[in-house]
Amino acid sequence: MHLTSPKAFSSALTLITATIAVALPSPAAAVDMESLRAGLQADTGPLSTLKTIHIAHQGNIIWAEAYNGASLTASTNIKSASKTLVATLVGMAIDKGVLEGVDQPVAPLLQNQLPDNPDPRLNDITIGHLLSMQAGLERTSGRNYGAWVVSDNWVRNALARPFVEEPGGDMQYSTGSTHLLSAILMRETGESTHSLANRWLEPAGVRVDSWLRDPQGIPMGGNQVGMTPESLLALGELYRRDGQTEDGEQLLSQDWIDASWERRTRSRFHGGGYGYGWFMRTFSGVDGYYGWGYGGQMIYVLPELELTIAITSQENEPSGRSGYRDQLHRLVSQYIVPAVRDD
Repeated sequence: MHLTSPKAFSSALTLITATIAVALPSPAAAVDMESLRAGLQADTGPLSTLKTIHIAHQGNIIWAEAYNGASLTASTNIKSASKTLVATLVGMAIDKGVLEGVDQPVAPLLQNQLPDNPDPRLNDITIGHLLSMQAGLERTSGRNYGAWVVSDNWVRNALARPFVEEPGGDMQYSTGSTHLLSAILMRETGESTHSLANRWLEPAGVRVDSWLRDPQGIPMGGNQVGMTPESLLALGELYRRDGQTEDGEQLLSQDWIDASWERRTRSRFHGGGYGYGWFMRTFSGVDGYYGWGYGGQMIYVLPELELTIAITSQENEPSGRSGYRDQLHRLVSQYIVPAVRDD
């Protein structure tokens, strides 16, 4: 999955500033590269915050380009797409016996971080509830994010929030939930979640370059993670290959992938289904799964087409309410899926 040296890009992309293209392996015969190139060239020009697009089909990188002066190889903050990374590590911890499973209660694992006079419903929250954003606690994202990250103990703060749903109820999208998972991983393994990720996922070509820590030194679960676009693509490829590395080593069980891609709840913001760290929807009639980070940090896996896509964008502009996320979904549906679908 290594890329070769840069080459000059077509003059047809004059709307895009300093776009970089690279020589790539010959794509599989089923890929219509002409229509793929024409579609992406026509529709990426107005996307001023777009940084990179990587596309892998049947294990080959068939498209890798940078836009608007970005670099293909620079580390980027993948924001909440890192929730998919944390969910992957939880799955590996369960596969390895470090954690008992998704029904394991959280309270005994974080006993010393529980608030005074804790709400008894804290005893009902499980690993699975944190993964699917169904803990029921008031969320730490959105308007609550600032107060949460300036607190002196992010784990204790997240656990002390009032219940707005019963555990297992409606989705409350919250970085606090995935941060609790990071704290649990660190406690149970005795190793930083950052170094754990690099050690466990290295065989799949996944590397985390940077990871913000909380005041207690716990890597922030679900935000502020630096990875290269190709490393983000490699994470999606691990799922696309049914949990195996390119060499056939089983890093992540098929059972975990199946569980992660089972819809358990739905976002109240855009209606998309959510499993364990993955959103789900169809793209031009094809079932797909995606991780999404603020600004438009995206990882898509469409198993039926043996297709994985990683997209990075400027991190300081919203992508949900601005419609930018939907524009990226349209790139996938209108140009990428038709180009690789073998009708």
